[in-house]
Amino acid sequence: MDALTAGGFGFVASDTPDVGTFEAIFDALDATSRALVGPARPHLLAISIRDDGGSVVGGLWGYTVFHWLHVQMLVVPEKLRGFGVGSNLMAAAEAVARERGCHSAYVDTFSFQAAPFYRKLGFTPFGVLDDFPPGHHRVFFRKRFGATCGSREVPCQVGA
Repeated sequence: MDALTAGGFGFVASDTPDVGTFEAIFDALDATSRALVGPARPHLLAISIRDDGGSVVGGLWGYTVFHWLHVQMLVVPEKLRGFGVGSNLMAAAEAVARERGCHSAYVDTFSFQAAPFYRKLGFTPFGVLDDFPPGHHRVFFRKRFGATCGSREVPCQVGA
């Protein structure tokens, strides 16, 4: 791709950036907000599903940061669906997130994928991108963790 310039700085668009590019951009962005919110310290969370041979065939991939769990990917192999595997993955991730001091979680999915699944788990939609992918929607969900108090849910008390 061609190099572009602006204000004496050059920049290049690439789908194969140099090693360390992500970290450099992340660190620069983090520095702009650190005085207001403290340093961003994303903490990876991966829970894999393995077959009998030990190969990863699904699971959950996300991270915790700023007292939130962000689920980036969750996939349950077709033959394991309907047995509570996805719900158990999410429960495990939420348990780890609470241990890390998180009060909430967010996730996005496509309208043709897991929207009903996340609703069943207590997530509520807070945003939609129409025509992403074309003819469908990308739906953003959030869930506030809580403790059951009788028949109502109240916010979880976290010290961090």
